[in-house]
Amino acid sequence: MPLKELFEKDWQELESEGILFSSLEKLVAWGRSNSLWPATFGLACCAIEMMSSTDGRNDLARFGSEVFRASPRQADVMIVAGRLSKKMAPVMRRVYDQMPDPKWVISMGACASSGGMFNNYAIVQNVDSVVPVDIFVPGCPPRPEALIYAVMQLQKKVRGEAFDGLGQQLPMVDAWTR
Repeated sequence: MPLKELFEKDWQELESEGILFSSLEKLVAWGRSNSLWPATFGLACCAIEMMSSTDGRNDLARFGSEVFRASPRQADVMIVAGRLSKKMAPVMRRVYDQMPDPKWVISMGACASSGGMFNNYAIVQNVDSVVPVDIFVPGCPPRPEALIYAVMQLQKKVRGEAFDGLGQQLPMVDAWTR
């Protein structure tokens, strides 16, 4: 197609021919949402379900999250799977602080989200009191499908396609501030 014809056509006609239009911000958000690399932070029985989300049956790799990173400097999502003891809380905060921006947190399981059945002096009752949590996954332990659904919801949040309880669209996640 000559360049003159390209500028004379309407954008709907060009889209029907396979030429896509978008902003750079949306393109970066799309790329970022489809390459979420989780940091391994399995603390209890929920970690087994987190590991099984990458097997052949569930295949978390379909959503770009198959690379569980052992180094926090290479991860942008922390999946807190299981109960968090008060001794482990500063370590988790240090791992979170070592992750590059932008970073997100998924709280997996009833113990991580609310302390679960462990209402005692040794367990942190909410991971949100240590690090800011973006997605909560309910269950004891939650199924791997629930974690995959949480990753899909986080992808929507990163792309700016998430809505609040009143139906208002939430803003796209800013790349450098939190």
